[in-house]
Amino acid sequence: MSISENIKKYRAELPENVKLVAISKTKPNEDILEAYEAGQRIFGENKIQEMTDKWEALPKDIEWHMVGHVQRNKVKYMAPFVGLIHAVDSLKLLKEINKQAKKHERVIKCLLQIKIAEEDSKFGISAEEAEEILASEAYQKMKNTQVIGLMGMATFTEDEKQVSGEFQYLKKVFDKLKENYPALEELSMGMSGDYKLAVANGSSMVRIGSSIFGERNYN
Repeated sequence: MSISENIKKYRAELPENVKLVAISKTKPNEDILEAYEAGQRIFGENKIQEMTDKWEALPKDIEWHMVGHVQRNKVKYMAPFVGLIHAVDSLKLLKEINKQAKKHERVIKCLLQIKIAEEDSKFGISAEEAEEILASEAYQKMKNTQVIGLMGMATFTEDEKQVSGEFQYLKKVFDKLKENYPALEELSMGMSGDYKLAVANGSSMVRIGSSIFGERNYN
């Protein structure tokens, strides 16, 4: 199936309240444009430089999401345009995002990344640390960044019961935090291999790359 057919398939299959983030990292602009022509507007990248180059070259109504781990010293490059930063894992990073957003008179939306997987390789903070950040005076004073939800990546395993359990846990954390922080509205969980389980467990945003664009091109 072509990229545009894949986009249409996912858009038809996903519930209306679930956003599709097309993960376009390593993919050429032509591929992104094909998805764009099929109606896709949200694209996710994991390298700030690559995302910035694409932002400069591609239509301006694309909403760019940063889905990779973010280094504080690179925030300034995406501050003029980034739509959502998925993987915020410290108050220090939020402070830097707020500082750079202020320079551009913008409010940058963010998700806190909660560690739900067993693998050591996955980044993220605990539910307790997320609550500490949201409750902190430093965050409460920020005018140019807003945490609008949580993100998590499940363990890479064939064991659907385990993956489902991890998603259920994250949904519980989200619901509990939302009681005190009503601005939380997005729950980003689920990728090409496990998005159906994620949606069944309350995801509002899925990140799909290889199933749309084919395998990644590593230069």
